[in-house]
Amino acid sequence: MAKPSKIYSVLFNKCPQCGEGDFFITKSAYNLRNFDKMNRHCPNCGADFVPEPGFYQGALYVSYALYVAFMVIYFLIFVNLFREYLDYFLISIIPILVILTPLFYRMARRTWLALFIKPASSKERA
Repeated sequence: MAKPSKIYSVLFNKCPQCGEGDFFITKSAYNLRNFDKMNRHCPNCGADFVPEPGFYQGALYVSYALYVAFMVIYFLIFVNLFREYLDYFLISIIPILVILTPLFYRMARRTWLALFIKPASSKERA
């Protein structure tokens, strides 16, 4: 198997080391009971998903960057395509951000961990 991509692991809820084990317990970010429950270790390769207490505080910065990037893109789309409806931008942005919160939460945590875990080479996995 090819070396796992960090981008793949961030986008598809996979371990950044092996690219196979699930990072979060549930596949859906909208499972109200377990949207924030993570595996402590990769079920496939045993990589530690919680390297130290408070590790994921840095994910707050990633989450902030995701929100800002989304809002800028959303605003530019509105300005360029729906200029006459610009008032609706202000009305629609809050509910959309609330709906996207579980996705951004999960993506920020996976991104933060992927920054610090090196993908395993195919020799290490064999």
